[in-house]
Amino acid sequence: MTRAKSISSLEGRIGHRFSDRTLIELALTHVSAAKGDKRTKSYQRLEFLGDHVLGLVISDMLFRAFPRADEGELSQRLSDLVRKETCAEVALAIDLGPYLRLSGNEAKSGGRKKSAILADVCEAVIGAVFLDAGYAAAAEMVERFWRERMLAHRPLRDAKTMLQEWAQGRGLPPPAYRELERRGPDHRPEFRISVELPGFTAAEGKGRTKRDAEQAAATAMLARKGVADPAGNHA
Repeated sequence: MTRAKSISSLEGRIGHRFSDRTLIELALTHVSAAKGDKRTKSYQRLEFLGDHVLGLVISDMLFRAFPRADEGELSQRLSDLVRKETCAEVALAIDLGPYLRLSGNEAKSGGRKKSAILADVCEAVIGAVFLDAGYAAAAEMVERFWRERMLAHRPLRDAKTMLQEWAQGRGLPPPAYRELERRGPDHRPEFRISVELPGFTAAEGKGRTKRDAEQAAATAMLARKGVADPAGNHA
């Protein structure tokens, strides 16, 4: 299969024909295969753009789909739908792996199946669609792959609230959260945060924002203690 035919196949999967195919080629290029300036000749800039486009589209979808949801519920749903794990799931549904441009070493190490790479490329493709045809086209792609996930998803109660209630029920002070590490560039940081309770081993969580990392840490501690929400779902 030629590269042109391969891209045509991918365009059929995502439901968008590119006027400028250099955009989709760039979106599929891992830094290991980039020539020249690795940061501008790989998908990294498009990933940054696609991340924000995705957040806006999903926010709009949630606002219209759940008119009775408050800000807290909308934020939790948004966080779950735009996280890397969900983007990687969508990338697998599209079958992006075979289309990636990787160095020989990255390909041999399983780069086409790495969740982190798949998630980043998924966002980059959204960014490429946005630049090629505008917001409406990008929103159409996002709705195509996220709408069913959005409607089927029932978020857990806020993990931090659950953990605080669990601690109070045992006469413990409120959980204490501590930032352990911040990594990555300023436009795309990743936080590692621990949550601590007297007499218990601290639990850790990671996220793109401090809020997400705190929620992840609280979820980890709740899961360790086998705490379930009122519906019987374990955190």
